[in-house]
Amino acid sequence: MWLLGVFQDERRLLHFLSLFMVLMGVISFILLRFIRVPYGRYASSVFGPPVPVRFAWFLQELPSLSVAVYYLVVHREMEAPSKALLGAFICHYVHRTLIFPFLIRGGKPTPLASFSLALLFCCYNGYLQSSYLCKYSDLPPAWTHDPRFIIGIALFICGMLINIHSDHILRNLRNPGETGYKIPRGGLFEYVTAANFFGEIMEWSGFAIAGWSIPGAAFALFTLLVLLSRAQQHHQWYIEKFEDYPKARKILIPFIY
Repeated sequence: MWLLGVFQDERRLLHFLSLFMVLMGVISFILLRFIRVPYGRYASSVFGPPVPVRFAWFLQELPSLSVAVYYLVVHREMEAPSKALLGAFICHYVHRTLIFPFLIRGGKPTPLASFSLALLFCCYNGYLQSSYLCKYSDLPPAWTHDPRFIIGIALFICGMLINIHSDHILRNLRNPGETGYKIPRGGLFEYVTAANFFGEIMEWSGFAIAGWSIPGAAFALFTLLVLLSRAQQHHQWYIEKFEDYPKARKILIPFIY
């Protein structure tokens, strides 16, 4: 890796990649004030030829899963806290890679540009999180009893369950043969427009707290910046499309925002 040659120290490289991820998040947050992420309801041929949605989700998420599993197999000497954190990361991507894509009902194709960016990010982040946890995390075995680890893992689990349940609600909005969009009901959708995004932000915030590391914090901040913009776009879209959209429903955080 030429970047490793430039930095001469993988730890420094991972630190740089973490800071660069935060910068990417800030840039994405700014850009998404002016453009919509080109997939799903916002898909456009301007961003390249279409990629079948199930194939796109499977392939774009696969690097995060495969890289993490590789590192776990090769670096078996990890302490328990790091192994648990990498296990949580793998658990998320097992669902995103091997389960979620094959539950999609219909779904618009993903433009090539969106698919390619997601694929690159998963390669990038899979390496960043896996390499740090397996080789440079200095969490002692007793860290599993630290309140930060316990609270963080609890948040991760709750966030993942919220995310999965919210995706289930979205998938089942239409009856067989129906087309068009409907207002999501049930679960946290009673309180926020982007319940699935709220769950994912909670997941990676918990991951960052449990690991107490710069790479974990960078991923959580990137997730927040990107999904916050997308949640705002979704909320505005629903308000414009449905006259009866619930007025009290917040954008992302129940009762607050």
